[in-house]
Amino acid sequence: MIVLGMVILTSLAFDFTNGFHDTANAMATSIATGALKPKAAVALSAVLNLIGAFLSVQVALTVTNSVIRIQDSTGAPNPQLTANGGSALLLIVLAGLVGAIIWNLLTWLLGLPSSSSHALFGGLIGATIAGLGFSAVKWVGTDTKLDGVVGKVILPAVLSPVIASVVAMTGTWIIYKVTKKVAEKFRNDGFRWGQIGSASLISLAHGMNDAQKTMGIITLALIASGNWTDLHAVPLWVKAACATAIALGTFIGGWRIIRTLGKGLVEIDSPQGLAADSASAATIIVSSHLGFALSTTHVATGSIIGTGLGRKGAQVRWAVALRMLVAWLITLPSAGLVAALAWAVGHFIGGLAGAIVIFAILIGCAGFVFWHSRKNPVGHHNVTDEWETSAGDVLQVPVVPVESAKEAVR
Repeated sequence: MIVLGMVILTSLAFDFTNGFHDTANAMATSIATGALKPKAAVALSAVLNLIGAFLSVQVALTVTNSVIRIQDSTGAPNPQLTANGGSALLLIVLAGLVGAIIWNLLTWLLGLPSSSSHALFGGLIGATIAGLGFSAVKWVGTDTKLDGVVGKVILPAVLSPVIASVVAMTGTWIIYKVTKKVAEKFRNDGFRWGQIGSASLISLAHGMNDAQKTMGIITLALIASGNWTDLHAVPLWVKAACATAIALGTFIGGWRIIRTLGKGLVEIDSPQGLAADSASAATIIVSSHLGFALSTTHVATGSIIGTGLGRKGAQVRWAVALRMLVAWLITLPSAGLVAALAWAVGHFIGGLAGAIVIFAILIGCAGFVFWHSRKNPVGHHNVTDEWETSAGDVLQVPVVPVESAKEAVR
């Protein structure tokens, strides 16, 4: 029971880091354009994350059922995982969470909007492979449905930012086309109100998608220890605890990442912010309904880049985007490697002592990252300062008028 308690506590700690890591996805554009004051933005986002966490459980069930093979071929619980009070699965889950949290903290320190979701899945996959081998990971489903890691995690990771970018680019082009005769001041003031609504919708959607991932982890641990048997439901107290943790993390505000998304990629005007937020919210809500555990970070980033591509004369800082892309590509394997090492340490020491040691390692790493972050603090007081652009960071994005495009085709 002590190890189960440690897993639940670590899960909520991950949920907390997920909250402040992903606040930028909902509120970076609103803060950057001045639609919302920084403190008001994170407070609003926190409340809506809390509400959104109670609206669905589809993503939670994906985490519970679509990553680790917790059942054998007959549908019975896998004896490898449930023996001795589920100690094997509990150590795997704990190590996976350690890998995810350490990666979240490192990318937050660097101001990189990487995926908390993929850090979590990478950690679980790495610890599972280290503990039980490749066959214990549910890579694909057993029927015709899109299931398993490939269908529920990797495929959405590839498609979601592309879809969001195209939708945001199209929306931005339409907005500027329709409002080109409207004075810039009136146009921006009007769209700022729209931004508040669309950013709120993203926060609600984020609660529906990301808070549920931790619900799935805790439910998985409860199943392993014999304290829960329903593979198609989540205990109410788990929902409440996870919703509270992610809301508190959101309220803290991940200012470093908010700065990167709001100022580092594209200089955003209010119409672009509305287009980006609307595209992100639509993509996340549809995916949550389908049970796809996508990265809200990937979606939000794709949307913001799309607004730069859809506005004539906009500047996209591709060097910043490239650094983010590299972080995306290495998130799964990096978190998986850290989790595998954590599992190895815990397994080598064995028993309760092993779990305590890797828990202590996590606390030490978190303390070091926090101490290092104080050397160059970023907060609500400087999150909207001008971005220092180096040579080669920026590319002017020309937009070909529709009339010119028709002539070129002829």
